[in-house]
Amino acid sequence: MIHELKLQPEYFAAIKAGTKKIECRLFDEKRQQIKVGDTIVFKRAPDFTEEVLTVVTGLLRYPTFSALFMDFPPEIFGVSSIEILEEAIYKFYTKQDEAAYGVVGIQVELA
Repeated sequence: MIHELKLQPEYFAAIKAGTKKIECRLFDEKRQQIKVGDTIVFKRAPDFTEEVLTVVTGLLRYPTFSALFMDFPPEIFGVSSIEILEEAIYKFYTKQDEAAYGVVGIQVELA
C-alpha cells in the first residue's frame, strides 16, 4: 500500500538525506493503516511539489512521544536534541490526542 505524509522542510531534507530513520506520528486511524513493507511518499511543505519515496521497515508503538524519544538518539529523528523534538511535535499534536491514540515511530529507509 502507498501512503502520503507531509513533512516540514527540515525533516523532509533529513529523510531525503537518509539521516532521519524514524518519523513520529499519532497512531490515529490514518497511521493504523500503515504496515511494514508499505511505501510512504513524503511531500515537502509548504508547496508539496518535492517528494521522496521510502519503505516502512518497522512500526514502534508507544504510549507517548516522550517514551519513544527516550529509546533512541535524537539524530535518528532528524534533530540534534530531544528538547527540540518535543517542542516541534507538540506544535502539531495535543497531549489529549496523544493520550487518546498513543504514538507510532515509523521506521523508514529510502526506496
